[in-house]
Amino acid sequence: MDRPDFFELKNGEKAKLPFTDKEYQNRVSKVRKVMSDNDMDIAILTSMHNIAYYTGFIYCSFGRPYGCVVTQEKIVTISANIDASQPWRRSYCDNVIYTDWKRDNFLRAIVSIIGRDEPPKTIGIENDHVTLDIKDKLNSIFSNVVFKNIANHLMKLRMIKSDEEIQIIKDGARIADLGAEEIVKHIKPGETEIEIAIAGRDRMEREIAKTYPGAEYMDTWVWLQSSINTDGAHNPKTNRALQKGDILSLNTFPMISGYYTALERTLFVEEVDDASLKAWDANVKVHKRGLELIKSGIKCSEICEELNDLFAQLGYLQYRTFGYGHSFGMLSHFYGREAGLELREDIDTVLEKNMVLSMEPMIMIPEGKPGAGGYREHDILVIKEDGVENITKFPFGPEKNIIKN
Repeated sequence: MDRPDFFELKNGEKAKLPFTDKEYQNRVSKVRKVMSDNDMDIAILTSMHNIAYYTGFIYCSFGRPYGCVVTQEKIVTISANIDASQPWRRSYCDNVIYTDWKRDNFLRAIVSIIGRDEPPKTIGIENDHVTLDIKDKLNSIFSNVVFKNIANHLMKLRMIKSDEEIQIIKDGARIADLGAEEIVKHIKPGETEIEIAIAGRDRMEREIAKTYPGAEYMDTWVWLQSSINTDGAHNPKTNRALQKGDILSLNTFPMISGYYTALERTLFVEEVDDASLKAWDANVKVHKRGLELIKSGIKCSEICEELNDLFAQLGYLQYRTFGYGHSFGMLSHFYGREAGLELREDIDTVLEKNMVLSMEPMIMIPEGKPGAGGYREHDILVIKEDGVENITKFPFGPEKNIIKN
């Protein structure tokens, strides 16, 4: 039996994607302009976030390579046979499937799309994602090709959100609030981090399915951290039972068709000691000032500088652990980082209309010191022509978040 190296399969009908065809057409046209402006004959995308952003298809690699070939005439995803026709159904464009029967069939599929008769002179690749192995093999096929990094260009395009993107992010922020509301109902001594987190996650997933009945549902989760487990922003939940007086870090993360949003709050179980209250108040003051500073025309580094000064005045600058916020969008910040839009000392990007980013100051006081624990608040803001819209509604601070159930 002759088994193919690659093939096409249109099984079923195209699914309804989270965005209109016009939205995807606009995105792809901007990629093609980048290619034209930078003398790239073709682009080969390999990251989950860029393939999802430009085609609608979110892959799960399981150790296999995935790709998307963009030329001035066509755009085609390349996927593994294990996914059958789902990549075609869930994408705006065409799809080629490669098989496992022979090593490097992924590369043969790329060649089938590009062709050998007029090999490209320049290929745009994602330097921050493509493996050296894939790059070397492409070089062996197209021996005289010049590779150019397209990743930074694409990141800058993703940093400015369309109206359709902003709507899905707003829905995500609303659903994150609902998850937090559900979590608070379950907070009391004796309840475990894992069980409380499950309640919040289930509430969000049901609301996502209600709001987006035709979507794919994946990677919505909750971290509910307590006591020393609050010291890291991304510490997984555990089976620890809550105790009276515990510091908590509530983190809800709904994912809608690849668009990830977040809500993060500091809470205490029933009571808070004086040292912890002082640290909490300091972080809240910085958070409030940060919300005031975010606006069109200011540099990321300028926001960071002023908030650093405020933390220093309050006596807590030495306890900062990371930047003050970051961009939100396609698989950002979890899988695909829009690193050009972060509130850090070394980022001079000027904020502009239709950027979406968080304000999330955090301090961590080590165990054994008064007020030990991690304190963090987190809101998401949309920069508009006439101001800023805070799309996070769940309250923050000691007045609302000392939980007594």
